[in-house]
Amino acid sequence: MKIRFILLAMCILSVQNILSQNIFKAIIKDNESKDILIGVNATLNKTTNGASSDENGIITILNIPDGEQHITFSYLGYETKTKSFLFPLPTTDPIEIFLEPDEEMLEEVVISSTRGTRTIQNIPTRVEFISSEELGEKGSMKPGDIRMLLNESTGIITQQTSATSGNAAIRIQGLDGRYTQILKDGFPVFAGAASGLGLLQTPPLDLKQVEIIKGATSTLYGGGAIAGLVNLISKTPEEKKDLSLHFNGTSGKGLDVSGFYGQRFDKIGTTIFASYNKNWAYAPSNTDFTAIPQYDRYVLNPKLFLYFTENTQMSIGLNTMFENRLGGDIQYIKGKGGDVHSYFEKNKTQRHSTQLTFKHKFNEKNRLDLKNSVTYFKRNISIPDYSFEGTQISTFSELSYIHTTKKSEWVAGLNLWTDKFNEKKLTDFQLRNYNQTIMGAFIQNNWRTTKWLNLETGLRTDYVPNYGIAVLPRISAHFKITDKFSSRLGGGFGYKAPTIFTEDSERLQYQCVLPIDKNKNKLERSYGVNIDFNYVTSFCEGDITFSVNQLFFYTYLDTPLLLQSSENGLYRLNNITGNMDTKGGETNVKIGYKDFHLYLGYTFTDTHTTENSVKYENILTPKHRLNGILMYEVEDKWKIGLEAYYFSPQKLSEGLKGKQYVVCGFMIEKIWERFSIYANFENFTDRRQTRFDTIYTGSISNPVFRDIYAPLDGFVMNGGIKLRF
Repeated sequence: MKIRFILLAMCILSVQNILSQNIFKAIIKDNESKDILIGVNATLNKTTNGASSDENGIITILNIPDGEQHITFSYLGYETKTKSFLFPLPTTDPIEIFLEPDEEMLEEVVISSTRGTRTIQNIPTRVEFISSEELGEKGSMKPGDIRMLLNESTGIITQQTSATSGNAAIRIQGLDGRYTQILKDGFPVFAGAASGLGLLQTPPLDLKQVEIIKGATSTLYGGGAIAGLVNLISKTPEEKKDLSLHFNGTSGKGLDVSGFYGQRFDKIGTTIFASYNKNWAYAPSNTDFTAIPQYDRYVLNPKLFLYFTENTQMSIGLNTMFENRLGGDIQYIKGKGGDVHSYFEKNKTQRHSTQLTFKHKFNEKNRLDLKNSVTYFKRNISIPDYSFEGTQISTFSELSYIHTTKKSEWVAGLNLWTDKFNEKKLTDFQLRNYNQTIMGAFIQNNWRTTKWLNLETGLRTDYVPNYGIAVLPRISAHFKITDKFSSRLGGGFGYKAPTIFTEDSERLQYQCVLPIDKNKNKLERSYGVNIDFNYVTSFCEGDITFSVNQLFFYTYLDTPLLLQSSENGLYRLNNITGNMDTKGGETNVKIGYKDFHLYLGYTFTDTHTTENSVKYENILTPKHRLNGILMYEVEDKWKIGLEAYYFSPQKLSEGLKGKQYVVCGFMIEKIWERFSIYANFENFTDRRQTRFDTIYTGSISNPVFRDIYAPLDGFVMNGGIKLRF
């Protein structure tokens, strides 16, 4: 009897314990927009019991005991909130929980390229954002420059323009590099003569983020942003000291050493970046020509920040770079050339650029910004029997006024841009000097019309002496169709003033290229439109995340400037009678499961030129491109990545088709609190153009180089160490 009584008591207690377990349901929303939030974590305090909000913003936590309980809600970009509840609850209906945006965290993702103060979630312009974390990953693969960082983005290709010196230009959506503006903190320091080597001379360690806008953005930044822009945003000092060192070595005979320091001290702050990049000549193929040239490069970027008051601040910066680059026949570079092995290409460059910014907030709604930069660039190119040397001095000044309210923001401004190039007379050939001055005025409005529609409209007018006036309207719209589904639609006009600095001229080292004729040449004018659709959701209580973005684009370029053969073996840049148009689409898919992330991308590009009613396909533009990246990341412990890129056959200037190819890479990084070590195996299948195609015709002493459409360096392994203090 006693045993039966004990068993009965245990059963009763078990039933009571089961009945005392409660279910908590809540729907999590943004306190400002009242939109649901997916993936919010909720944890019952002092337990491991918790859950994440699903695709409907609902959190369900089971097995909660009776009595007063505390539940903590946390979400990236929002302030953590803890609330008390007395169980059992009086109702089983989901409780609404509102989270406040964390202003300090949101500041980190403010997009400066749109000139306003809105965060990336609230701007109609489609902006691709590369964070400091991703910059760190790509910096492990290529710490000496940003070429790989951009080349691995969907819809972007860095096109090599020299077989031996490695010069490259960026192409967005199939358009030549001169139609893309590359900016540093909003300043155009890589234009004109500096464009051919700019990508190769910009290390990423001092960058906070990179912002990419594809499509017409000339309304924001004037001439040259027909295909889009890339804005490199530098780090700014924080109260906590930021000191880091990076050492890297490669099997391609390269060495990279760089360091960054940043800190704010009350009314003053500073950042200092310095790097030394060296490569010995590397020629993995049997052609005897360098796949990676020999070079020495020094970069120093100090910057001073002055905080006069809480509302007034100024910064003064200097970017300086020296580089000597020698490519060509490996035997010549080693001093064993002779009469046969005699080809070389030397590039000696230096760039010095000052940046001044001044910001004053009159109040929470009104702000005045002043910018000024002066850039000096000098370059000398030498090949056997020919040299080209010149200096470029350019300035950029802008005064803008920003008026911000809760639903609307106005940005208006004036700017002056000058560009002067002087060629040193080394031969009897006529000089290619030019002097351009462009004056512009712009106004832009960002208006949140309703909860589901944001509009951004803008108008710029530029006056270009000798070429006329360019009027550039632009409009973008952001449609929030549902909490998971949104769309952006945008379009605008653009223009480009003519100069001799094009990819085709660069391939010839400007030899026999006639100067621009202001009486015959004219502005290239364009218009473009793009539309994208974005879908985001999650499954399994937030353990699996899924997003897909589909972009469609079209750009029309009237009377484009093309390099054409003239009499006596000369070349002239002519505005053809016709047009160029590029259209296509980009697909980006992201899938996450706990510590695993899969990124898939596809780009379709169809680019043609119509000249005198004859239509032909543009060269060096793969119609199909696929990219895939699988990452395994344990925060502050491990990063492991596997990637692959497919390029379809490309039309070459000689009328033939290049070969299709696939490039694969693998990287691993182990992270500790103060340092990390990594190894990267780039192109480990060793795909290079010299394996499946030729890179030159003629003799080795007098080569005629073909188009470079695939890697030349092949498999290169690199590894290094990052130190943080």
